Amino acid sequence: MFKKISAALKIMLVLSSAFAHAEQLRYFGQQANAYQSSRPYGFNPQAGHFIQTGDTRIYYEIYGKGSPVVVLHGGMVGSTLEMGQFIDQLAKNHQVIAVSTRGHGQSESGTKPPTYLQKADDLNRVLAKINAQPVDIIGFSDGAYTGYFFARQYPAKVKKLVAIGAGEWKKGARNFNLTLEDLKKLDAAYWQQQIRLRRSSEAAINRDLAAMNAYYNSVNLDTRFFSKIAVPTLLVIGELDQNAPLDSVISAYKAMPNAQLAVIPNTAHPVFTENFPAVWAVVQPFLNGKSTVKSTRQPSKNH
Repeated sequence: MFKKISAALKIMLVLSSAFAHAEQLRYFGQQANAYQSSRPYGFNPQAGHFIQTGDTRIYYEIYGKGSPVVVLHGGMVGSTLEMGQFIDQLAKNHQVIAVSTRGHGQSESGTKPPTYLQKADDLNRVLAKINAQPVDIIGFSDGAYTGYFFARQYPAKVKKLVAIGAGEWKKGARNFNLTLEDLKKLDAAYWQQQIRLRRSSEAAINRDLAAMNAYYNSVNLDTRFFSKIAVPTLLVIGELDQNAPLDSVISAYKAMPNAQLAVIPNTAHPVFTENFPAVWAVVQPFLNGKSTVKSTRQPSKNH
């Protein structure tokens, strides 16, 4: 196994060097004037590691020193690179553990359905490997839901959770039926790069997407689910989020016993890529300060 991992890292090193000279790594939907990282997050052999988690290999990177913070990217089109601004800031004072979830980036898909419970188990195995517990977690979209499940399953292993763009999810609220061709139409350059970086065939990526579509269409997370998440949680949402509408996030927030809410005006689902300073301004004090128990505040009966 170690020989295979070593060989994989060598391949990554060669490819990473080639990309460093040929083109800038990008995240999905990245605009020309968007944040550009000097590090190839999610594809950095100097910081990268693999762990065997039963049916697959999960890839993660470690940066900085200090209290551990896990960073989890979005789903389907997500990659660790999109979380680069968080990693840049957090690594100054923390050990940052940036995990590529199964079927994304350098992590393999495995044979099991890509459920949030499975992703939470994958994360648990990564943390056990590096002995980094308890941790803070920052998750975006798919990564936030993985964070919710992890906090429910392993509450003693989580200090604080930041969930960005993730609220109540009623089954059937959205229909997932995306193919690689559909996604290429949204950002062809991103997928051209991803196919090379993942070293996956288009057929393999379509199989992964089909598995994700099937799972996402089965998800049903109501207020009863969120009421069982007791760890201190900050929910961050863009006012104009089209994937996790504001009302769905407010419903989750009201159901959670120890939650705070931050709404960033005039921003959509990728709120932290649109206005990172505003998001960081609420995330940093939440992680560094004392949590506020919400149970003393009763929601208005008029809402």
